[in-house]
Amino acid sequence: MTDTAASADSTAAAPWVDGTPPEQRRVLFALVLAQVFSGAGLAAGITVGALLAQDMLGTAGLAGLPSALFTIGSAAAAVVVGRLSQRSGRRTGLATGYAVGAVGALGVLLAAVADSVPLLFIALFVYGAGTATNLQARYAGADLAPPHRKARAVSTVLVATTLGAVAGPNLVTVTGSAAAAWGIPPLAGPFGLAALAYGAAAVVLVLLLRPDPLLLARELGAVEQEIQGATDSSGPLLPAAAGLPAGVRLGAAVMVVTQAVMVAVMTMTPVHLQHHGHGTAAIGIVIAVHVAAMYLPSLLSGWLVDKYGARAVSALAALTLLAAGLVAGLAPAGAVWALALGLALLGLGWSLGLVAGTTLLSRDLPLHSRARVQGNVDVLVAIAGAGGGALSGVVVAGASYTALALGGGVLALCLLPLVLRRRPPGSSPFPG
Repeated sequence: MTDTAASADSTAAAPWVDGTPPEQRRVLFALVLAQVFSGAGLAAGITVGALLAQDMLGTAGLAGLPSALFTIGSAAAAVVVGRLSQRSGRRTGLATGYAVGAVGALGVLLAAVADSVPLLFIALFVYGAGTATNLQARYAGADLAPPHRKARAVSTVLVATTLGAVAGPNLVTVTGSAAAAWGIPPLAGPFGLAALAYGAAAVVLVLLLRPDPLLLARELGAVEQEIQGATDSSGPLLPAAAGLPAGVRLGAAVMVVTQAVMVAVMTMTPVHLQHHGHGTAAIGIVIAVHVAAMYLPSLLSGWLVDKYGARAVSALAALTLLAAGLVAGLAPAGAVWALALGLALLGLGWSLGLVAGTTLLSRDLPLHSRARVQGNVDVLVAIAGAGGGALSGVVVAGASYTALALGGGVLALCLLPLVLRRRPPGSSPFPG
């Protein structure tokens, strides 16, 4: 990495120089365990949310609303979790977010039983807190990591989501049958699993996320400043985009675009499959492949970012999303294998973009404003996802799934000018 990798957070890593602190291993263990649980909760809503809405609303044109609602809820929760983490540490912020997500999942279950659309909308909004928290956990993994290993720390947390996220969609039929036995609509069953999963993640973090990585990083940074004779650690809170480092602005843009494309195409794939005669088992397989591709390659994404730089990997993310749009959009009607391949590429592109963008935010933000700004950036990411989810149903109803997938691929290409611009003469095309 050639741009300013050693920003204020390098002070936190300084006591270990190039090594990994022992506290970081304990932090990663707690985060990995929590992410295994939360992955199941996250995948439940992805798999059946659009189908449940279509069933309760009676139209496919509004099937993108669940994704939009819990993504808007994710945006609101990102602010709260970020501010709680800034003030009280990652443990408090993340555990609270997962607990609220569990309450939202229970609300969706009750809405399905009562056949109440207003309650469904409210509950989906609250359920979004789990999505926000699942993503913000990646920042906690990087707080204590040395600068040259931040991407791999982020990817370690993300890859842990794979186990639960892959299991979740494949439990759709089982949880649906269990729900039906209790007189609950089968499509609401996975949200019962989500409530248990998010609740378990919250308990794990309360009990095991010790020391708190952000609070410890601050302490270590303060000690290093004192050794170096620094006296002013109260710099600006970076409230405006113009005041943010260039790397942070690029990281935010990468995550916003990749999230919008991924959510839009992912949201309507179950509806597309259902319209071509496939049941929940086939839908669960395709979504499981997609979610696995979102998280399982994270270790590769982290290694690529640490070795070749976040800008190069951001460009690779854009090209991968274009390939995803082409494969999914041009697939034979209802071909499960082709859609699974397209959704796998979609997940991989998202993984590359998320790890690259997160690394830029984690290395270029000072500790005194890190969690707050990260939460604010995640709001933009969530809003982008909400827009993609809300518009996806409209695009498919007005045009086609093919148009949606190809349009997403073209949108991803907008990242390339951002990655390549403002290069010093003679520099690498992909610095840092």
